[in-house]
Amino acid sequence: MKQRIIVSSILALFSVACSQSSKKSDKQATIASKEMTTYKPGSFGYDIAFLSKRDSVIVLKDVHGDAQVVVSPKYQAKVFTSTADGERGRSFGWINYAAFDKKDEHMNAYGGEDRLWLGPEGGKFSLFFEPKSTMEFANWHTPSAVDTEPWEVSASNDREVTLHKQTAITNYAGTELQIQLSRNIEILEKKDIEQVLGLSWSESIKTVGFRTTNKILNQGDKAWDKQSGAPCLWSLDMFTPTPKTVIIIPFEKEVKGKIATTDYFGEISKDRLIAKDSVLLFKADGKSRGKLGIPPQRVKPIAGSYAADTKVLTITYFDIHPKATYLNQEWTPDKDPFTGDAMNAYNDGPLADGSQMGPFYEIESVSPAAFLKPKEELTHHHYVFHFTGEEEDLDTIAQKVLGISLKEAKIE
Repeated sequence: MKQRIIVSSILALFSVACSQSSKKSDKQATIASKEMTTYKPGSFGYDIAFLSKRDSVIVLKDVHGDAQVVVSPKYQAKVFTSTADGERGRSFGWINYAAFDKKDEHMNAYGGEDRLWLGPEGGKFSLFFEPKSTMEFANWHTPSAVDTEPWEVSASNDREVTLHKQTAITNYAGTELQIQLSRNIEILEKKDIEQVLGLSWSESIKTVGFRTTNKILNQGDKAWDKQSGAPCLWSLDMFTPTPKTVIIIPFEKEVKGKIATTDYFGEISKDRLIAKDSVLLFKADGKSRGKLGIPPQRVKPIAGSYAADTKVLTITYFDIHPKATYLNQEWTPDKDPFTGDAMNAYNDGPLADGSQMGPFYEIESVSPAAFLKPKEELTHHHYVFHFTGEEEDLDTIAQKVLGISLKEAKIE
């Protein structure tokens, strides 16, 4: 009888705890819903409220200004978005609100200003196709560790957070890769951004910047080599397009060979892709699907975009290794798997059936192939900076960093 009373008491306490937890979650969701109504769509506060209903997101803040960055452990350690001007300021990342209430067997496109993927996507060592399958959309599946599974927080404070994930993936060649991933995201102060970019700017310009330090470790007992296949780290930045947004990609001019691969999804039309001296301009209005890639001998460690209609200058900065081996991401097992691009840019647009995931546009960087022995690790750094202000002031930054005037960096 005494045991029954104890068990009943435990069950009662458990029931109360669950009820309290449920009420707390409901209360948080209610607060988040109310907060969404107080902020305009497109603002950072609106996006924070939306995300807070679905995850205990981590908001990193610059103690000396209004810059903020939001990171999600539940949604694969994504940097979902950022702002240079507090909760009521512009939200820079693209978030696919409709994707959160459904599941997709191929890719759950939640969006995110900076998400981590693994490559190669295609090729004889692909991580997105099962062995012996035909490389077509019906068989294409994003690895769950970077698509649906939550990550664990290792450490966190007001300025940075470190997260990690362990996974096993069998590549197209049938090799099982035991992988440990880690990702540190740190918001940067103005002086840090000035040091990275090597310049300063007018106090009238508002800015936000962050660095992601991405690591992959061979957790298995066999080396990753050209026989087994090797993965790579892949940083993808998704942003909201405007009618006058142009992606700006500096490249090495005095190098032989093609400047870019421009036919990933069919050849990009000439009115959307223009080469000016040592800079490529790629229209990013979200109205025509196209992707390009820059080979390692041509790539520079920097790319960006400018929206002339909203006066937002975005700059990405990343690690490059011109003499290293980069992986082919194309959906074919018949090409050399160890000859690929070091950075990519993508403009979304309608598919043949008229449907569209976005619109959004992307700036991407990848690491070299991770040819690692057991317990060895490879690191890839990727930075994102946003600047808002008058075009005259932003132009100074663009010319020094991207090598082109903003008046020239336009495609009508």
